[in-house]
Amino acid sequence: MTHVDEAARRLSKTGTSLYAVLELKKGASPDEIKKAYRRLALKYHPDKNPGNAQAAEIFKEINAAHSVLSDEKKRKIYDRHGSLGLYLYDHFGEDGVRYYFMMNSCWFKVHKSS
Repeated sequence: MTHVDEAARRLSKTGTSLYAVLELKKGASPDEIKKAYRRLALKYHPDKNPGNAQAAEIFKEINAAHSVLSDEKKRKIYDRHGSLGLYLYDHFGEDGVRYYFMMNSCWFKVHKSS
């Protein structure tokens, strides 16, 4: 049973290929996200795959991807900054994400010109 290839699955655990987990292209509509989630959740739900540890792991990844991509604010941060942005958002909030990337871009500009 291969839902997404192994490289994409490995990346999804770090939050970098959430669209691939739901078998979507970046820019998918909220309705497409909901439909993909429902289809895959039904296919990989532990109740439909008793004793299948791989299906249970895929189901967890599907839920994690859906929780980000179905939340407008988290999706915007993910699309702009990837998994690092999500990590910062979870720990420091939206202002923390903005501040981090603003300071990083300023540091790189100053550091490059030195």
